[in-house]
Amino acid sequence: MNFQSLILVFIGGGIGSVVRYGIGKAVQSQLQWNFPLATFIANIVSCAIMAFTLFYFKDKPAFENIFKTLILIGFCGGLSTFSTFSFETFQLLEQGKKGFALLNVVLSVAMCLGVFYLFLLKPKT
Repeated sequence: MNFQSLILVFIGGGIGSVVRYGIGKAVQSQLQWNFPLATFIANIVSCAIMAFTLFYFKDKPAFENIFKTLILIGFCGGLSTFSTFSFETFQLLEQGKKGFALLNVVLSVAMCLGVFYLFLLKPKT
């Protein structure tokens, strides 16, 4: 880890977070749904940006480290960690590890929901 990488993650993460906030405000001002549409949109956008970046820079290794750090880790990380989760699950499927891919999806969703349940469950008195 070097100073340049930290700065790139910081800048990309800040921009991604601001974009996520903007999506939330835009959706909230337009719709009043029970479905978490802003998060859904942020996750889809983040996945699309990550997939496009990986595709576009696949044959351009000279740019890989800078753009990977800025866009994939920083921006997409600030916008959504769902993109990383999806990409890693996709890699498992691509490698023929369907069982691990399914386990990743089930355990990630179950554990994360479980954490929210444990920390946010109000005791009934």
